[in-house]
Amino acid sequence: MGKPVDVPGLSGSGEAGEPGVPTGQGDPAGQGDPAGQGDPAGQGDPASQGDPASQGDPAGQGDPVGQGDPASQGDPAGQGAPTDPSASRDSAARPARLRRAFVFGAVLVLLLAGAGLLFQAHRLTSTGATANRALTDASATTRAIGDVSNTLGKVFSYAAEDTGATEDAAKGLLGGRAATQYAALFGELKQRAAEQKLSLTTHVVRAAVTRLTGDRAELLVFLDQRAQREGKPATTAAAQLSVTAQLADGHWQITDIRAR
Repeated sequence: MGKPVDVPGLSGSGEAGEPGVPTGQGDPAGQGDPAGQGDPAGQGDPASQGDPASQGDPAGQGDPVGQGDPASQGDPAGQGAPTDPSASRDSAARPARLRRAFVFGAVLVLLLAGAGLLFQAHRLTSTGATANRALTDASATTRAIGDVSNTLGKVFSYAAEDTGATEDAAKGLLGGRAATQYAALFGELKQRAAEQKLSLTTHVVRAAVTRLTGDRAELLVFLDQRAQREGKPATTAAAQLSVTAQLADGHWQITDIRAR
């Protein structure tokens, strides 16, 4: 048998009919990738860059205007939320309302004051007010005060040894209910005055006519009374009386006496 023949380009023998690994550099061109640079774009697999949307802004600058999301910037004019027109109108109308309220209150006060003055004027000009001569007739008022003061000074003043003179004077100066009251009171008083040697002096301090109509007068009288017992210090007391007097024969006669 002859010597085996070597076939160029094959390594070793391997199994019959199975080619071995090509000799040299593996890749038939000897350079691997035809371009010698791997990925033509130099960036690997185009799909390996991930989702295009995950890359952010294509220009690499984020928001085109550099301010983020337009909705997150607030007022585009930089002045906050838009002004509410109704709030502006309310603010402008408030001073006017306050002025109107002030003017209304002032007018109301003036109206009430005017109504009060009119009421007082009506009272002064009404029949009841004009009938009261104590407000208009100074002469008649003075006469009534004088007569009543003199009468009270006489009927409430007496001496222990002569009570009869006071009792007789009262009969002509007092009338009506006052005469009856005085007679009952003085009947007890004159007996005690004689036993205790008691004297009484009455002086009218002040008197005023509260009402004077026709022949009837109403007075308010303030008295000072000084009582003296034999052998003891004198005592002084004040009294206040409401007196009614009736005009008879040109003289004011007391018809009623009430202590106040």
